Amino acid sequence: MRILLVNPNTTASMTEKAAVAARAVMAPGTEIVAATSRMGPASIEGHYDGALAVPGLLSELKERTGAYDAAIIACFDDTGLEAARSLVDVPVVGLCESAVATAGFLAQRFTVVTTLERSRVLIDNLVRRYGMGGRVKVRASDIPVLELEDPASGAIDKLRAEIERALFEDGAEAIVLGCAGMTDLARELQDIYGVPVVDGVAAAVKQAEALVSLGLSTSKRGSYASPLAKPFTGAMSAFAPLRAAG
Repeated sequence: MRILLVNPNTTASMTEKAAVAARAVMAPGTEIVAATSRMGPASIEGHYDGALAVPGLLSELKERTGAYDAAIIACFDDTGLEAARSLVDVPVVGLCESAVATAGFLAQRFTVVTTLERSRVLIDNLVRRYGMGGRVKVRASDIPVLELEDPASGAIDKLRAEIERALFEDGAEAIVLGCAGMTDLARELQDIYGVPVVDGVAAAVKQAEALVSLGLSTSKRGSYASPLAKPFTGAMSAFAPLRAAG
């Protein structure tokens, strides 16, 4: 099977980091095709960045229609996930939803450790929406996303300090890394702290593979029905649906 992994921000090094993590866990016979959005913010930190990242994400999905069996949105904010599921006819999974579902199999209580406070609030809302609000605490480690790309930034020390607070103050039984830029740290942190550390990229790959293997895809009845054909104007004209909703 072929899985398209789309980074909805425009930083190619983050795409490559996610692709490496995805390929490390993919099953034999799976191919990961990685794509970086060509328009939008360099990183996604909060609602404004997320909104402006959606057109670039949808462009990557649309241009490759028919060339992949499932898609992964490589941002822990699950940026554009609902729109993507409406746009395409194959399974689309997000990092946050995949990660918290996976952690739920492993621990009764767990903590998501993310980057900035603005992202913490957004992810906390997502976790509640996914039905895990009573089992999950979300913490911010005060790390701008792009600092994860800089070994001299001190970002890893901040992340570790927040994980330690989660273990001792929250009673966390597992940790979820709340940013795609942290994907390369999961195994190391799991070895250090001796609890499951869930990376959203890896979790999303296994979820996507499972859905394809089961012959399942997103329902096109109701909320994820294909968009209604209608004119779109201005800069959005390229996104006008060309077919009627199912």
